[in-house]
Amino acid sequence: MSDPSATGKNQIRFTDRLLLRWLLRRVQVSALVSDPEPRMVGLYARGKQMMAGNFLVAGELIETSGGVPFSAKSAAATDALHGFGWLDHLAAVGDRDARALAQAGLQDWIARFGQGAGPGWAPGLAGARVIRWIAHAVFLMQGMDAKGQTLFLRALAQHSAYLERRASRAAAGLPRIEAQVGLLYTTLSLEGLSDRVAYASGAVVKAARTQIADDGGITTRNPEELLKVFELLVWAAQAMTDHDRPVSAQFVGLLDRMAGALRLLRHADGGLVRFHGGGRGQEGALAAALSLHDGINPAHVISRADKAMGYARLMAGRSTVIIDAAPPPLKSAPMRAHASTLAFELTSNRRPLIVSCGDGHKFGAEWHRASRATASHSTLAFEGYSSSRFASQHQARLDLADGPRHVGVEFRHMPHAYTVRLSHDGYLSSHGLEHLRYLDLSSDGRVLTGEDSLISTSKRAMSRFDDVMARTGGAGVPFALRFHLHPEAEPSLDMNGTAVSVALRSGEIWVFRAGGLHLTLAPSVYLEKGRLKPRASQQIVLSLRATGYTTQVIWSLAKAQETPLAVRDTLQADPFAVPEL
Repeated sequence: MSDPSATGKNQIRFTDRLLLRWLLRRVQVSALVSDPEPRMVGLYARGKQMMAGNFLVAGELIETSGGVPFSAKSAAATDALHGFGWLDHLAAVGDRDARALAQAGLQDWIARFGQGAGPGWAPGLAGARVIRWIAHAVFLMQGMDAKGQTLFLRALAQHSAYLERRASRAAAGLPRIEAQVGLLYTTLSLEGLSDRVAYASGAVVKAARTQIADDGGITTRNPEELLKVFELLVWAAQAMTDHDRPVSAQFVGLLDRMAGALRLLRHADGGLVRFHGGGRGQEGALAAALSLHDGINPAHVISRADKAMGYARLMAGRSTVIIDAAPPPLKSAPMRAHASTLAFELTSNRRPLIVSCGDGHKFGAEWHRASRATASHSTLAFEGYSSSRFASQHQARLDLADGPRHVGVEFRHMPHAYTVRLSHDGYLSSHGLEHLRYLDLSSDGRVLTGEDSLISTSKRAMSRFDDVMARTGGAGVPFALRFHLHPEAEPSLDMNGTAVSVALRSGEIWVFRAGGLHLTLAPSVYLEKGRLKPRASQQIVLSLRATGYTTQVIWSLAKAQETPLAVRDTLQADPFAVPEL
């Protein structure tokens, strides 16, 4: 039996192709009356790789002997190529050879796909593509012959007409924002479309208003996706300002809320917390977007909230602790959600210390599934179980189908410490136990104390726990506390295995202890976007058994006494170095 959703999607593509061919005959060659300043953060080293024939997109390396490839093994990489995000990196190089490659890629795409062929005509992709085309128009058109300029301007006009009819049909979330912002860019920049600016800007605000929550978050709870949405919206607002167009108070309010949420999700080193499919974000992108926002609304009040988009934050000194403090997004993002409830990350100064393994989507189905398990996060997990469960393995889709129903969060800040008490019931049905976690960050940011408890609080829960205990023959239910370390953190066992010293490249030393209990170091991985393979790392593991209705573990992670209050961490990456492939 055919998949009805696939049939519907194919029908939309067919009607879109008819629309595009009709538009191609009717749209008039336009002219650029202005071009918004490019706000994208391109990487010089990535651009040089492309010029050498190595295109690294969506975790896939495509080697070419010349030109820009527009096909790849994975759908994600193919979309990235058709979205023209690679253009940012060539523009960062900005020389004659980079421009020649960009122009060749543009003209090749128009010749092969400009009449509606290929996979790049989803409204979101079309919006992303036209944003890049307009933002880099000066770079692209310099030295281009008259015929090439005519074809480029005609393609821009075609995209504008297409998006006006299809932007509202883009998939909810980031694709719809891309489509609507792409339409706005064309109305601001193309001759004869100024009367459509009000409509396009209103559509942007409408699309954003339906997807941005009161706390500035989005339903997928993916921090990096929130950043991408914020970037698009702040670019749109800045483009309006640059063209002396008013930005509505409602639009400004949306941006203020999102900026507050992103500041809460940002670690001390400037990177985003890595949960639910999100990465750290491209280097410099968050800072650039926040700076642009501050220019749009200099009078905004910076939020000091402790929680946003389901994440709790503790910050003191130069340390940040960010915790996943809400149920996973089972409805809005079941294929990307992680079983990471109550997991945390810790960053000190410019150095991540405790991390999550990250998202394995770019490394294949097995890595994708494994990276979403509770054991791939820095929290407590029962042996063989996650706090949220996947759908049946017989299903082709890897959806998270069930998880915690209730997650408790309570802040108790005191003069000497910033504390949060958390709980979730994700193990209640399987083991009859709830997980309680207490985190206490000292006011100088040098000591993080934790207390993890498993408790049964009702007769039904106790009966369930008794059943589980019986299956173990009274030996207890095995569980582990895991603390995944960043690859650049170097751990070593001390004091006969009752402490772990972790050295950071800044010179800081942190010491982990758990009340004299035996600790082990085990292999782990760090799944990082933009790399072809996982990076090896290590994790601190505390293995225990629950033998009663209450089990409690107290642990601490503290800077060694000889570590100074302020560390001058001057190690910086060479901006011209080619990233590891």
